[in-house]
Amino acid sequence: MASDRTFRSAGPRWLLLLAALTILAIGVGAVSGLYMISRVEQAVDERKKVEEEQVQRVTSYGADATVTNLGTMVTNLASPSEVWVRLEASIVVKAGALTNPEAVSAEIRQDIVAYLRTLSVAQLEGPSGLSHLREDLAERVQVRSRGQARDLFIETLVVQ
Repeated sequence: MASDRTFRSAGPRWLLLLAALTILAIGVGAVSGLYMISRVEQAVDERKKVEEEQVQRVTSYGADATVTNLGTMVTNLASPSEVWVRLEASIVVKAGALTNPEAVSAEIRQDIVAYLRTLSVAQLEGPSGLSHLREDLAERVQVRSRGQARDLFIETLVVQ
């Protein structure tokens, strides 16, 4: 009976001790978790600052550059002739560089359509085909604008 009595009085003590240790463990875990989160946030912020300092914001166009939309051009290809191409493009020019931008845009559109009519589907396939098309069109834009256009952007290209 004496051992029964000891167990009954020791049982609540053990449960109280277990509860206190659990609460202590939860508190230590929470504090260490918050500390780790703050350290990680500091490291990320420091890394962002270093990367932002290393990255130079470079734009190849000045404040005097304007974008002129060439509109939508639709034509069929050379082979197969039942395949159609729809192209929307824009050019970047220095503001005031072109005396008549509408006329130059019309000439560029006409030249691009004439060039597209000489292409085949195989020449437009894949990333290299798109890259070659952009280079060829940019060169034609340079020639038509007498060097006044700085760049050509292909906004939409649909082949069907």
